[in-house]
Amino acid sequence: MKFVGLAKSLREEGLANVYLIEGEESYFRDRAVDSIRAACNLMQPTLNDVRYEGETLKGDRLASFVGELRTLPFFDERRLVRVYDFYPTERDWTVLGPYCAAPCPTTVLLIVNTGGKKGVDLKRKKELVYVDCGREEPEVLCRWLIGLCKRAGLSIDVDAADLMVQYCNLDAARMSLEVKKLSEFLGDGRVTRAVVTEYVAKDIEYKIYKLTEAASAGNANAFSEMLTDLLTKGYDESAALAALCSHFRTLSELSGMRGTDAEIAEKLGMKVYPVRKQRETVSRLGAARVNELYLRLYELSAGMRSGVYGKAGALWAAVAKIFFG
Repeated sequence: MKFVGLAKSLREEGLANVYLIEGEESYFRDRAVDSIRAACNLMQPTLNDVRYEGETLKGDRLASFVGELRTLPFFDERRLVRVYDFYPTERDWTVLGPYCAAPCPTTVLLIVNTGGKKGVDLKRKKELVYVDCGREEPEVLCRWLIGLCKRAGLSIDVDAADLMVQYCNLDAARMSLEVKKLSEFLGDGRVTRAVVTEYVAKDIEYKIYKLTEAASAGNANAFSEMLTDLLTKGYDESAALAALCSHFRTLSELSGMRGTDAEIAEKLGMKVYPVRKQRETVSRLGAARVNELYLRLYELSAGMRSGVYGKAGALWAAVAKIFFG
């Protein structure tokens, strides 16, 4: 069963006792878990929602885990057990398989995997209900996006949905964020192709936006993850430094401007939503810190272009300044 069919399955067929939720699309995996968890209708989640890491379930521990699956829920009709990144061997399956064939009727077991690792091919096991959370085809994502917009109070034209799928590079998590942004900006409005063109950034632009956002937020983990992704996919260090310098230049300009978001957006030739968010960043960091960072990044960028610094050295010096000082 594809992820997009899970809601219908829960509605028409009810809960199963054992699920395999597997695929590289993390957004779909998380939403599948949330949907099943909601269907369990737990009143006492601290007692009846248990999580395990698959790597800990080896040998005797797996046998005791199977015994624990028959634990009755406390003050609820069901008990939810989630196991993440569990790739059993054939020997492991001889322990778990009999339980899956005759599960405890009050326990809902979820095995949540990204896939692609060695072990028993759980997708072929008839004892489990398989929820495919892999990347969907554009046509399927387009229909899913239309439904997502409807639940957010938006209507969206089919050609606009198709364009957003392309802009987001088939990334469901990215589309969800864009829908939230459009809902905040439009309210209960209509998303046309022109709206998508105006407010939804293309994939590489979005990555640069997330990189600079992480930098201004001081989120080193998110920044490192995004920068590594860009550099390993051919993005140049000088381009990354230029993007950071441009971002803090804009923040520096905004720090000295007065007026409404719309007025400032018109003066700078920007869209209103980014202006609003970047003014919030300036307020959080303070004008002095923003100006200090811009001047240092400009110095490094100019030094790199003149040959004083190497590309990698200039970029990492900029990173050090942003996060350490």
